[in-house]
Amino acid sequence: MKYALYVTLLLIIFGLIASSTVEAKTVYYKWDVKYEFKSPDCFKKLTITINGMSPGPTITAQQGDTVVVEVANGLMTENLAIHWHGIRQIGTPWADGTAGVSQCPIVPGDTFVYTFIVDRPGTYLYHAHYGMQREAGMNGMLVVSLPEGQYEPFTYDFDRSILLTDWWHKSTFEAATGLSSNPLVFVGEPQSLLIQGRGRFNCSSVNTPANPTICNATSPDCAPFALTVVPGKTYRLRIGSLTALSALSFAIEGHTLTVVEADGHNVEPFDVQNLFIYSGETYSVLVKANQDPSRNYWATTNVVSRLPKTPTGLAIFNYYPNTPEQNPPTVPTTLPKWNDTAPRVAQSLAIKARKGFIEAPPPTSDRLIMLLNTQIRVKGFLHWSVNNVSFSLPSTPYLVALGEKRLKGKLQRMFDQGSPPDGYDYKNYDINIPPVNPNGTSSNAIYRLKFDTTVDIVLQNANSLSVNTSETHPWHLHGHDFWVLGYGQGKFDPFNDPKKYNLVNPILKNTVPIHPYGWTAIRFKANNPGVWLFHCHIESHFHMGMGIVFEEGVERVGKLPSSIMGCGESKLLITP
Repeated sequence: MKYALYVTLLLIIFGLIASSTVEAKTVYYKWDVKYEFKSPDCFKKLTITINGMSPGPTITAQQGDTVVVEVANGLMTENLAIHWHGIRQIGTPWADGTAGVSQCPIVPGDTFVYTFIVDRPGTYLYHAHYGMQREAGMNGMLVVSLPEGQYEPFTYDFDRSILLTDWWHKSTFEAATGLSSNPLVFVGEPQSLLIQGRGRFNCSSVNTPANPTICNATSPDCAPFALTVVPGKTYRLRIGSLTALSALSFAIEGHTLTVVEADGHNVEPFDVQNLFIYSGETYSVLVKANQDPSRNYWATTNVVSRLPKTPTGLAIFNYYPNTPEQNPPTVPTTLPKWNDTAPRVAQSLAIKARKGFIEAPPPTSDRLIMLLNTQIRVKGFLHWSVNNVSFSLPSTPYLVALGEKRLKGKLQRMFDQGSPPDGYDYKNYDINIPPVNPNGTSSNAIYRLKFDTTVDIVLQNANSLSVNTSETHPWHLHGHDFWVLGYGQGKFDPFNDPKKYNLVNPILKNTVPIHPYGWTAIRFKANNPGVWLFHCHIESHFHMGMGIVFEEGVERVGKLPSSIMGCGESKLLITP
């Protein structure tokens, strides 16, 4: 009897020891954010850096860990906020990092501590969410691995990350001022496409005898990014896009990419030669180094869905032991065709949840919100809009306005208390021509969702104010993953198209494209207490009003940290 008790106690002790090795931990990062002169495409300009880096350092953690990031704003003349893209912030809605929604921005010289739990494994992103700072290089990747002893449903030898961005030579101040002008001064197409923060601009087009070094083609900052691989090995490439404008294709010359993950969720594997990726999306692809090892290969990224005026972004897929400086003997591809929509739609339709990892959506929804995507004019100024309403942020963050008890009774002063439209006149609206009546309104009203209900969103694309123009819009939802139920061409039919929804194995994502003159249907549970932004992830489009905000269960949030206050009406709550 004593022996049996002794063995039982030993088993309990060893069990506790074993469990302690996989307990969640806390990972700390300390960041100094400031401007520095950098030359990511050989052209020298001011770039927002994190500890001297752009892209910033990759955050690595395990599922269930707590991530703590202490951010010092050294931008001197600019506020700052950082969004943890794809992290749902369950229990920490104030850490979402969205200025005007979840927090007051971090003022110059101040320090803010973001603390949140990474509750799901996968590939995620982070980036500035104040003004247009993402365009200035304030971005990076966040990789969450499985706990020790747990394994992915696919195998590989090495794990690597690649961030894709587009790059302008003008400042974000110039870009924002132009977008807010009448007549509009558009940001234009990017000067370069960057792969892991590196590109190559034609210096001869800008250097002059008076200023011969503004662009330096020999700068190590713009040497092509090289991914060194060992022949015969399989690589998991975590690819993320944080472009400010461009939809992209990504390819590795002569190699097949097997898609296995999208936005942190396992995908039923499928092969592509070109991976289409939209701003805010992440994918994991498996690539086997199975080609002639005596040479290197091009990794390329090209603009799609817009007439390309930007050169191909280039990197080197470097077969060891060749040197990374050894250029491939071939000419880099400029394919696929920028205006061929069919393969992009086909990839969207191919993304399904992997067998064994399917999270079934609720069979029906409690509310349908149809969102018409187009352009309008407000008092003569050009805006992007949803249901003919252009979104604007309030001076008091919504989470503070709704969640801080000391501000009760002042909501009318903080944001519009009306209800945004749940739809548009879909029966009579012609999506194939510019709006007949281009005049609309601007508002900061929000959608109030009943807690724990199921919501369907249909994103309806349409012609903008320019003839024969319907742009691709990647939409990102903060605080949630959503099921992608379907895509379609033309105008969504609320009576017949839902019958075609995929309710069997839809993928869960946090960012999804809406293709030209088409629609995308998603479904999510309003079960994360807080206030959450849903917006087009094209920087200029959001700046010009293409977004909405959801509130759900904010009364369940509890006491808000004082660190997120200090602007708008909440200035009165901060005592010196």
